[in-house]
Amino acid sequence: MNKASRIFCPSLITPKNAVVKQTEQLSRSQKLLTELGLVKSGSNGTYQIMPMAQRSVDKCIDLVQSNMQQAGGQKITLPILTPTGLWKKTGRLEGDISEFYMVRDRSGKQFLMSPTHEEAVTAMLATTSPISYRQLPLRLFQIGPKFRDELKTRFGLMRAKEFLMKDMYSFDVSEETAKETYSVVNSAYDRLFKQLEVPFVKVNAATGMMGGSVSHEYHYVSPVGEDNLLQCSSCGFAGNSEVVKASASCPSCNSSDLNEVRGVEVAHTFLLGDKYSKPLGATFLNTSGKPQSLVMGCYGIGITRVIAAALEVLSSDHELHWPKLLAPYDVCLIGPKQGSKEQPQAEVIENELLLNVGEICGHQELLHDDRKELTIGKRLLEAKRLGHPLTIVVGAKSARQDSPKLEVHTSKGETYELDFSETLKLVAEHSQNKKSLERGCFQRETEESKSRSVGHQL
Repeated sequence: MNKASRIFCPSLITPKNAVVKQTEQLSRSQKLLTELGLVKSGSNGTYQIMPMAQRSVDKCIDLVQSNMQQAGGQKITLPILTPTGLWKKTGRLEGDISEFYMVRDRSGKQFLMSPTHEEAVTAMLATTSPISYRQLPLRLFQIGPKFRDELKTRFGLMRAKEFLMKDMYSFDVSEETAKETYSVVNSAYDRLFKQLEVPFVKVNAATGMMGGSVSHEYHYVSPVGEDNLLQCSSCGFAGNSEVVKASASCPSCNSSDLNEVRGVEVAHTFLLGDKYSKPLGATFLNTSGKPQSLVMGCYGIGITRVIAAALEVLSSDHELHWPKLLAPYDVCLIGPKQGSKEQPQAEVIENELLLNVGEICGHQELLHDDRKELTIGKRLLEAKRLGHPLTIVVGAKSARQDSPKLEVHTSKGETYELDFSETLKLVAEHSQNKKSLERGCFQRETEESKSRSVGHQL
């Protein structure tokens, strides 16, 4: 069982009347995660993830992994270090490489601390015994750390020098089948972001240093976003301003309902063609038994950025609000204060709840705030700031002889007085809703949460 007294959560305590000098611009999510002890700054642009936030990271990884496997993905792990010689072959060392970390081994050989792995995975296939067209399409993905020497690290996990990312690489026999793979993986992305229940937009984007012919970005709309997006409220068109120049009307439907918003990029997809396979010699044997260049795509999701950006969109200035599937715990149970007159009787109910609630939502999803030396009010305030979907308080009203009641608080700001069975029913409803989301079953789809996109006709 998860006990609050045992969880390492080094929150920041600011003395009363202390003057705090702000040295950098903080985002809402960064401020709350740091203050509440879920994330700590390691060095400039690096962050240490504490146990409670790690639960959210693990849940995000599991959700992403499930969707990639449904899209035909197979999980692999590639070395973080990639020989620079591979990047020279593809020409990517000729551009701006100021964001890349370079290291040398004791023999003087140079490596990249990979910000992405197109060269590495393509070289792996190039050195594999002949691949038959019967083995394709091949969709390989990994989840691991990436490194970029950001000039301006800011907003915590949203723009860091080290971050966690899912990157998938697809290999097909032709442009036509590569487009089919692109559609399948993009559909998996659409499903994933709907599961998270955070409004998102999908936009046409520039291919940039990655190259290729087609590219789409997934964004959470937020004032702290670094991308300028154009969005049409009439037809749903959306585009990155790098691709779509600002104009008085929508490029798709000519409507004048075109608005500029700021977006945090949380995922990106590319149709690459043979940009990497040709210079690195990655081929397959076609139906005639002759070697032919593999046709590629690549697909990234920023795991830690998704979490931070989702919190940025959903949270208030004082309280975290998590996507239902990423909340560290489903339920927080607060027992009576030590020494209170209701403690003996309330603890009987508390113990029954620990058993029954745990059986409904899973004991690992239940956090027991057993710090009974603290007042209920102080523990409840902390629970609200941490954003637990449901917080159950076993207080004085639970010890009433006539009609004992439990106080239940939701992360949406609702408060209920419920009896024992009603409380369990509310927990069961939350648990069932979570399971529906995990299966990709959406109760309703609002205009806000729909993927606004164009360019599927490849």
